[in-house]
Amino acid sequence: MDAGLKALDKTLVASPARQLEADSDRVIVQRVQSGEVAAFDGLILKYRERVYGMVYHMTSNREDAADLTQDAFIKAFQSIHRFQAQSSFFTWLYRIAVNSTLTHLRKARLRTFFSFEKITDEDKTAALVNQMTEKTGGDRALFLRELQEKLNEAMMKLSIKHRTVVTLFEIEGLSHEEIAEITGCSVGTVRSRLHYAKQQLQAELQGYITP
Repeated sequence: MDAGLKALDKTLVASPARQLEADSDRVIVQRVQSGEVAAFDGLILKYRERVYGMVYHMTSNREDAADLTQDAFIKAFQSIHRFQAQSSFFTWLYRIAVNSTLTHLRKARLRTFFSFEKITDEDKTAALVNQMTEKTGGDRALFLRELQEKLNEAMMKLSIKHRTVVTLFEIEGLSHEEIAEITGCSVGTVRSRLHYAKQQLQAELQGYITP
């Protein structure tokens, strides 16, 4: 399982492109704060799919994800005057969406599931799947379904806070620093939760995926 977890392990490093994106968003936010409310539509179009994807991976329910995504943008719009650019709009919006989703999960006592829907041939995860199917001589689609089920079961046993950091890091590709901002905890806590979650997943999947 170590090889599988290492293949999934990645850290998003801040880049000039990310900074340019944040600066561009800040300009739009300032327009909205100045009364040009229609400008907010640009932010919705830009981030709707990303927020939906993140919420879906936390809830494993498309209807809930759609409702929570809409709710996140409504809350963001209603409180846009309080945004002071101390973090990027992207991080601020994700924090709103994550908090809404966590509240929903706690109330509904829902389980979340790790999903492989984003796998492409270029992904390290896809390379891992290809490697494993070559080893076992199995069918890739069948192996993927079986692996999905095993990971679902393992993820179901994680607490909400641990599933959250796994989703944001492994699925959304956010850095430890961004996750810390979104979840309101320290970077050390994020690293600790990821480490614990990976240990738990490794224990649950031991014998299924081998190095």
